[in-house]
Amino acid sequence: MAVSKREATTILTALSAGVTPRAGLRHIAVGRLKEVTALKQDLNQIVAGGATVRFVIGRYGSGKSFLLQLIRTYALESKFVVADVDFSPERRLFGSGDEALATYRELVRNLSTQTRPDGNALPTIIDKWISGIQSKVAVEQQYQPGTPEFTQAVKLKIIQTLNSMEEMVHGFDFGQVINAYYQGQIEGDDVRKSNAIRWLRGEFANKTEAYAALKVRAIIDSDNYYDYLKILARFVRDVGYSGLVVCFDEAAYLYKISNSISRKNNYEAILTIVNDCLQGKAGSIGFIFGGTPEFLEDQRRGLFSYEALRSRLSSNRFATAEMQDLSGPVLSLPSLTNEEIFVLLQKIREIYNGTVPVQLQVNDAAIHSFMEDTLRRIGAKEFATPRELIRDFVSLLNLLVQYPDKSWKEVVGSLTPAAVNPDPTAMTDKEQLEADPLDRFKDFKVN
Repeated sequence: MAVSKREATTILTALSAGVTPRAGLRHIAVGRLKEVTALKQDLNQIVAGGATVRFVIGRYGSGKSFLLQLIRTYALESKFVVADVDFSPERRLFGSGDEALATYRELVRNLSTQTRPDGNALPTIIDKWISGIQSKVAVEQQYQPGTPEFTQAVKLKIIQTLNSMEEMVHGFDFGQVINAYYQGQIEGDDVRKSNAIRWLRGEFANKTEAYAALKVRAIIDSDNYYDYLKILARFVRDVGYSGLVVCFDEAAYLYKISNSISRKNNYEAILTIVNDCLQGKAGSIGFIFGGTPEFLEDQRRGLFSYEALRSRLSSNRFATAEMQDLSGPVLSLPSLTNEEIFVLLQKIREIYNGTVPVQLQVNDAAIHSFMEDTLRRIGAKEFATPRELIRDFVSLLNLLVQYPDKSWKEVVGSLTPAAVNPDPTAMTDKEQLEADPLDRFKDFKVN
């Protein structure tokens, strides 16, 4: 699949900054086949009306965010509505200062569909739902659009459809707001429509303000936002989408909460989500958390410090590194192999060459040497991550473009000369070290 120049630029800009691109991910996807397959099966379960919850666990830079963004792409292509948010000190699942409401607001702001992949899709979703109701009325009752009879019939159909949500907690209030949006639409009242969207985004400060604007006696707040997420999942399914996928990244911020009571309250919110999904109390919705091993396994501050979560999230005791159990809630990301990283850097090289007028003379031997040099650094085995390798590699390519008179060897400096200009008689860095480990420092002086 060809990479457009726009996608290539987006990919390279993000990678050079050490962040995950929002677009073009499949062009650089390497490994993670088992994990992607497991998450795609979750999507199938959501399509069937079920609910799923997953915890994607890996150390910093291991590819958690990449995997979440990749499954986001697959979900959008499969006609899901996707909402994503990064946890932070200001955004949690529970907090005394509206941190939970801030999380909900960000989720709704980032609400995306295939036609609106960059977020702010809520008005589009509602318009699509109303358009579907209008089409049904036109077919079933043969009224001409625009006539008073048609408008009244659509009103009644909307009320009938929304009444089915009343069985859900806060479903009645949600239905009232959707109806208010439609009223604003047919009356040309943009203020009313805007107020309905504001309410659904959790932007009303109090119930008095909400009642004055919409005649609704409730608001979305930090105590009930989760109920509205479940209602939203039901709504988007009724619209015709496959379901709702909610991605929470940077869950390590919950682990870092210093106040033990606040941290426990956040974990209780996670427990509620886990129980609802595993017990079938939620439908047409999937949750994915991205976090570090410490966030999950730390017995003092992590999820495993909460016995109810530990018992539900503990790994299969018969599983091994070679035989992972991908059916449970936890997906632990193993490190990419050197072979997989090599293929990834090859892909990045080809994408980069598609953005520059003159092809960079960076052959496979040079990539191999770059990897060897990087992975030989002190502590690299323990601390080097794919993110760092990729960022360094793109940085080197940037310098080669900016200084075309310089060779790869000159830019890299410490790389093995044989990588750029193979010489079977030349000694490798490793051989030089073995011959005389102090030789490379012979000219080093301390003033």
